Amino acid sequence: MDRKKKPELLMPAGSPDTLKTAVRYGADAVYLGGGSFGLRAKADNFTLEEMKQGIRYAHERNVKVYLTVNIYAHNYDIEGVRSYFYDIKDLGFDAILVSDPGIFMLAKEILPDMELHISTQANNTNYMTFRYWHAMGASRVVCARELSLAEIKEIREKTDPALEIEAFIHGAMCISYSGRCLLSAYFTGRDANHGACTHPCRWKYSVVEETRPGEYLPIEEDDRGTYIFNSKDLCMIEYIPEMLDAGIYSFKIEGRMKTALYVAAAARTYRQAIDDYLTSPELYQKNLPYYKEEIAACTYRQFTTGFYFGKPDYETQIYDSNTYVKNYTYLGTVEALTEDGLLILEQKNKFSVGNEVSIMPFRGTDIVCRILSILDEDGKEMPSAPHPKQKLFVEVESSRKKEIEPGMILRAKHCEA
Repeated sequence: MDRKKKPELLMPAGSPDTLKTAVRYGADAVYLGGGSFGLRAKADNFTLEEMKQGIRYAHERNVKVYLTVNIYAHNYDIEGVRSYFYDIKDLGFDAILVSDPGIFMLAKEILPDMELHISTQANNTNYMTFRYWHAMGASRVVCARELSLAEIKEIREKTDPALEIEAFIHGAMCISYSGRCLLSAYFTGRDANHGACTHPCRWKYSVVEETRPGEYLPIEEDDRGTYIFNSKDLCMIEYIPEMLDAGIYSFKIEGRMKTALYVAAAARTYRQAIDDYLTSPELYQKNLPYYKEEIAACTYRQFTTGFYFGKPDYETQIYDSNTYVKNYTYLGTVEALTEDGLLILEQKNKFSVGNEVSIMPFRGTDIVCRILSILDEDGKEMPSAPHPKQKLFVEVESSRKKEIEPGMILRAKHCEA
């Protein structure tokens, strides 16, 4: 791909709040789901009215909005999907993301002018599959996560340039082929292919020998069991030139169930990295240590490059834990500022007077502040803010206080009472 052709940064929006966060922090496009027919049923998701408002907010800022309808449908789903497509027909979505050929046909029938994108769930692993979907009318195909960059580059060379290629650049990896998993349905009756995955790949497993029921043998040589299906998270912040060279147009970040802090940190970091590279490859190389530090501010399960440079080996799994690395705590989002400079926010996690916190501008480095006072809605001073969702008025001290704007995220590396 021509280095000067700007790729799309595609961010997750699990709720109206994270949609706004993604837009503010640099997304070119966001993808979201409704209450049904997407693969993230446990995300907050959007009502029809919230979709309408979110699309308006994004479009006013020249950001596109895509709707996920990427379940694998059973007979009993069809009429519901049909009705759903009529419900969202005039809301203004820029594209619909689907996996199921039957749903694709319904979309073409009911939404004839809508761009259709083919989800990674559709096992898109070769150039003939990409050609097929393009011939059927798809404008974009999302690469299966099992593809290497060399394979994607060959796909680009052997498909119509008008067909856009999308690929994941960051986020959680699924243990099953193209995310088509049966573990959740088997263990809990909740179907991952209907959006209700319980993430059993993150659970702890041991081995039982057939003649000794009840004796659980750890697969590793210790007494903790092992998380044999638990993959590290994808991170390609160091390989943007290689992603562009492969012909990928849309850089997708996973995370519709993640917090606004995750979305802000990921969007801001990848936005800067992409823009720096397009400005100057030397600038991008110079700033790599900064990108790596910033992307580690997201919650994550260690990092891997997935399949992009060949098939993963045992080092891409995490055997001793299913917990995230968490370097920062999300404190809240600035909703507004009072005339005398107090920050108005809804608190997400505990912080106290005297704490040092960081406020994330939409571009550039964090604004470091010290908490001088905390007031509740009645104006009563509080030594700390221990209750989530409490509305607060916060006074901060910083040499960069004038740069603070509504919508900016507050976070803390260490926040003690």
